[in-house]
Amino acid sequence: MNGYKGYQASDASENPERGDAVLSLQTAERMLPLVQRIVDDFLVSRNHLARLQPEEAKLDRARRHLDWPARQRRYSLKEEVAAAEHGVHGAREELELLGVVILDPTLGRVGFPTIVNNRKAFFSWQPGEERLHSWHFAEERQCRPIPPAWLNELSVSMAK
Repeated sequence: MNGYKGYQASDASENPERGDAVLSLQTAERMLPLVQRIVDDFLVSRNHLARLQPEEAKLDRARRHLDWPARQRRYSLKEEVAAAEHGVHGAREELELLGVVILDPTLGRVGFPTIVNNRKAFFSWQPGEERLHSWHFAEERQCRPIPPAWLNELSVSMAK
């Protein structure tokens, strides 16, 4: 039988290396609330960093000619940038520990690794979506809707 193989997580090795996680649709759905919070933190830190970096670059270029208030701002900006970078890095590490991959850092789109037809694939999610609706093979970027049969299997297994 071809298609999604449910309960893949139980077939995974006991100590998978990073990137070797294989998650069932059920496991991915159960992880989603935590992943949503981590992705929100990631995007907040990333967006804050994007707002700070132009000002930091401007002050860095003029650093030899800054008056004391501008110099103070530069120092405090360096601390804010470091904190935002730490937030981005921390969120990436948390997702990595869960086996979740950031597919598009700008949108916050993530992938839950799985296997479909004996090929690496991802269940995809991004902010604004309430649950998992799509999947794609690892080497492809085009998302496909999760087939109704997979969702029916999920509904049955979540009801148990």
